[in-house]
This record gives sequence, C-alpha cells and structure tokens, in this order.
Amino acid sequence: MRIAIVGAGALGLYYGALLQRSGEDVHFLLRRDYEAIAGNGLKVFSINGDFTLPHVKGYRAPEEIGPMDLVLVGLKTFANSRYAELIRPLVGEGTQILTLQNGLGNEEALATLFGAERIIGGVAFLCSNRGEPGEVHHLGAGRIILGEFLPRDRERIEVLAAMFRQAGVDCRTTDDLKRARWEKLVWNIPFNGLCALLQQPVNLILARDASRKLVRGIMLEVIAGANAQGLATSIADGYVDDMLEFTDAMGEYKPSMEIDREEGRPLEIAAIFRTPLAYGAREGIAMPRVEMLATLLEQATG
Repeated sequence: MRIAIVGAGALGLYYGALLQRSGEDVHFLLRRDYEAIAGNGLKVFSINGDFTLPHVKGYRAPEEIGPMDLVLVGLKTFANSRYAELIRPLVGEGTQILTLQNGLGNEEALATLFGAERIIGGVAFLCSNRGEPGEVHHLGAGRIILGEFLPRDRERIEVLAAMFRQAGVDCRTTDDLKRARWEKLVWNIPFNGLCALLQQPVNLILARDASRKLVRGIMLEVIAGANAQGLATSIADGYVDDMLEFTDAMGEYKPSMEIDREEGRPLEIAAIFRTPLAYGAREGIAMPRVEMLATLLEQATG
C-alpha cells in the first residue's frame, strides 16, 4: 500500500515508521525533520525496542508525492485550515483518508473537501513525544480504533486494521466511531487541559487529592456529554476508574498540549474543548468544569 503521512509529528513519525518497517511503501511529508531524516534516517526509541530506518522517503511538498492509496493525517487540529493545500495533491480516484487527529469535527471537515465516502476515522491512544530532529520517542500505549465516517464497506477498515496489526500496532475496528472519539476525550480534556494550564505532568496532577477529584469531575461531565449524542452503547461512569488507573501507570508523562504550550505553539482548544462543548450544549448538557478549563486556557495563551 502506498501511504502518505501528513503531519509527521510524534504520532505520524511513529506509526509511519512502524508501517515502513513492516514493508509498506510510506512517504513522509516533512518540515523541520527533513534535513535530519534525509541525512541520517528516522530513529525510533520505543518501550517495545528501538530501531532506525536508514532510508526514508521524505518530501517537502505534497506535489512531489502524488496520489496515494492512503493518506494518514496526523496534523495538529489548529492546522486543519491547510487540509486542501496539503492533502489534495495526494488524492486520486481510489484514495482513502484516515485521520488520527484529536478531538471532534475532523472527519466532517475532510468529508466536505474530499467526499464522505473516502473518510475513515481513527482514535489513537498513544504516548509519544518528539526528540531531536529525526527522532521520535514512544513512551507507552499505541492502540488504534478505526471506524468509517460514512458506513459503506466494513471490509476496508478491517484491511487497514490488519495492516496496522502486521506492523505491531494493537488495532481494532468499531461500528460506533462517535463513541470512540468521545472515549478519548474523557482522557484528553482533563489531562491535556490541566497539564497545559498548570505546566505539570500527569503524575503531579493525580498526586493531590483535590486535583484528582477535579479530574474525576471533568471526566464525568464529558461522559454525560457523550451519552447525550445518541451513541450505540453508552459510556459507563466506571470508565473514569479505568482511565485513572491507565494514567497512574504513565508516570511523569507530559501530554502533547503541555508540550505545545511550553514550546509556544497554538493549542488544540477548538477540537478538544469548544466543539465537544457545543455538541453537549446542543443536547442540553452543561459541562461547567470543561467550560472553565477551556476559558482559562484561552486566557493563558491569548
């Protein structure tokens, strides 16, 4: 399969490297890493074993790549205004587009530009960070859940899931992409938000009873908002305990939004906070803790 990686950050570089190592024909659209990867290849430091890809197909512009079988989108959502510019040159008659981005609204935006029938959504539970140019550090997890935006051919996402599993990724499919997206928001909203706001990793947020209680309250608000969306299966309140246990095992982990704030980059406030808040409000669900967190982040970074 000819695969283009658009958004070659910690997520795109990691999954792209695994796919190339397993034998797929992967093409990376690169920015700051172009010189390092062209000269020294791509280095992956992983809890599952380190490896290096000495030769990587890297490009500065999508026009140099041309039409692909699959476009894997790992862009930060604040760059979604560049979808047409970065993706259109990669789209041919049979191209599928898989977004592994955070938050809500990405599939809808891609469908408007390229057609709903092409769009596949993926929810990635991945702990990874960038290192020096040409390096990516995989710190934990990595599971992906795939679902069709417009259900029409379940077999195609089963093929993609098998491809990821062949590459060493725990990957499964779902008939309820909306539920999978909200499940990730149950983690993303409190931890990306609080860690970015307080400039503290997840272990320090959970170390104090008061902030741990706040995390729980935020998660329950997100679950209430999710369950108002007409999910095929509701998310149980007990999912909060699963997420807290999962996070306790991470240790001193910095979520991507905390790193983005440290490095002076824009934050994914719209996709991770404002769009879920709007979806909740549309169904009569207030999420005051989430609203406060979004407002404080906007104030702190505006």
